[in-house]
Amino acid sequence: MPPALLALAVGAFGIGTTEFVIVGLLPQVAGDLGVSIPSAGLLVSGYALSVVVGAPLITAGGSRLPRKQLLVGLMALFILGNLVCAVADDYALLMVGRVVAALCHGAFFGVGSVVAAGLVAPDRRARAIAMMFTGLTAANVLGVPAGTALGQELGWRSTFWAVTALGVAGLVGIVALVPPQPASTGLRGELAVFRRPGVWLALVTTALGFGAVFASFTYVAPMMTEVAGFSPGAVTWLLVLFGVGLFVGNVVGGRAADRRLMPSLYAFLGALVVVLVVFAFTAQWAVPAAITIAVFGVFGFATVAPLQARVLEQASGAPALASAANIAAFNLGNAAGAWLGGAAIDAGYGYTAPNWVGAALALAGLGVAVASGVSDRARRSRPAATV
Repeated sequence: MPPALLALAVGAFGIGTTEFVIVGLLPQVAGDLGVSIPSAGLLVSGYALSVVVGAPLITAGGSRLPRKQLLVGLMALFILGNLVCAVADDYALLMVGRVVAALCHGAFFGVGSVVAAGLVAPDRRARAIAMMFTGLTAANVLGVPAGTALGQELGWRSTFWAVTALGVAGLVGIVALVPPQPASTGLRGELAVFRRPGVWLALVTTALGFGAVFASFTYVAPMMTEVAGFSPGAVTWLLVLFGVGLFVGNVVGGRAADRRLMPSLYAFLGALVVVLVVFAFTAQWAVPAAITIAVFGVFGFATVAPLQARVLEQASGAPALASAANIAAFNLGNAAGAWLGGAAIDAGYGYTAPNWVGAALALAGLGVAVASGVSDRARRSRPAATV
């Protein structure tokens, strides 16, 4: 794999750490700032909604910039947002910092996916995308647990100082290793792909599929401490298990998508439905819960490379904005999933209820994916027009 993929993975590591580490720190943030757990969970939703807004707007605004320059600017914005989080002394300022940091997220992964796919042969594109997203999975294996442990020991603000340093490392890596990149085809060409129904079906599948993951994952910490009986300190190691699952799922998903894209996507979404239903029951006991968390990570992230590759396939010719829109769809799902999971808790259904919400969302995503695949086959089977 080209060295530039390592640079993209380093940037993804920093971004992934700041996105997900708040999950492990929800009890500390809520207690320190005097808000409820569901209110603290809105820091996940606020970040995700900012990605939804920032991904298309920033990618469109930078459509005529060389892609390397755009990536460098995005990492600078990420550093600024995390500095604000590190000095935040109230909930509102912390939310502002999360919003600023999140604005770079969707454009970074969207443009980065296009850059990664362009660095390798066509039959290795999903694996190249998965390589970039390895930074995201490594963030869950290393960054999130380490950030959670640091925040529990020295206060949650120390975690954001560490994430700021990760952003600087990512910026240096991109400057040093990513080769010069052309600009996109221009805004008009990028917008034209949104006339294709297949692009919209792919985006909806992404939003539903990843909404399923975050409906449950956002509330893993209170689920494990209040239901399964783990101590707060054990949450760090449970997140390690989840992160290992993500890493495995990312590798498996990339390889499977390069072989057979749509069958792989169907299989992973279907498995996610099953795992979340099982989690609603195994969350009652410590050991089964820990095992299920790892399996949840595998199938939750095995969908990522196929979902991103699907959008690039449907938006061939001008993929940058559609790719960024798909990252926005991931995070729209994150926000909706976190909100729906919190709503189920607030309604009195308990801390395991988000698993049922996630299973329903994953099932809906599978239905849309199947409809998209059927539409593709019907279109290919139609005879070409004759003169």
